[in-house]
Amino acid sequence: MEKLTLVMDFLFAHKLIFTLLIIILISATKRLIIYKVRGDVSFLSDGQRKWISRTKNGTFTLLVIILFMLWQTEINKFALSVTAIAIAIVVASKEIILCFTGSIQRASSRSFVIGDWIEVGSLCGEVIEHNLMATVIQEIDLHHGQYHYTGKTATFPNSTFFTYPVKNLNFMKRYVYHNFTITVPKFVNLYPLFPSLTVQIEQHCEDFHEVAKRYNSIIEKHAGVDLPGSEPHIHVSSGATGEQHVHIMIFCPTERASHLEQAIREDFMLAYEKEFAS
Repeated sequence: MEKLTLVMDFLFAHKLIFTLLIIILISATKRLIIYKVRGDVSFLSDGQRKWISRTKNGTFTLLVIILFMLWQTEINKFALSVTAIAIAIVVASKEIILCFTGSIQRASSRSFVIGDWIEVGSLCGEVIEHNLMATVIQEIDLHHGQYHYTGKTATFPNSTFFTYPVKNLNFMKRYVYHNFTITVPKFVNLYPLFPSLTVQIEQHCEDFHEVAKRYNSIIEKHAGVDLPGSEPHIHVSSGATGEQHVHIMIFCPTERASHLEQAIREDFMLAYEKEFAS
């Protein structure tokens, strides 16, 4: 007992050594917990990512609290000595403060959680980690209608939430309103092609039509708005130089959107060639 008291007295007398030991102990504990949660799997589940994020945030918070209590006397003396330059410190740490408040804003509004698809400014992706300072996403190519991972990881500060709106795209993980355009250079009457094209689109979507209809209803109830519906939509617009743009929208499983688009484009081209070959 006396040896333990002597050791503790020595550590409190040499706070730098004590601080280093605390950091090493907490870091080792964090690594061990993350290793146990990760296991040997190649791809992390949303549940594993949540627990890893909680572990990192929890150990960081615990470390800050312990170090604050350990150095409280020195911090109080330092705070008194820098009172005259407090405004300068606040200005210099503006971005850090914005990151903290951005994290609080995200948590209070519940705008997204780990595993959600979000869009912030020009960045789109799946949230894989968030902490007090930054958010990390796996980038997804939504702007080109492909809905696949690009392999890039994007990290942006939480202060971004005060600059750009956060769009939660989580329902798009399963089904998506997929829009694409087919350009026709000649100004011809395309409307006779649409009834048969609609039938062909419905045939492509026949195997998941009922599920899509139910999922669309769930989204409508959750959002509280009247959405376009699960049936295909076709409309035409004209370009500045006389070309026509055929806009097609389908509600389909996200992973099949690109494949269905190619099949529908092929159907349209075959019908167009047959109708206007001459």
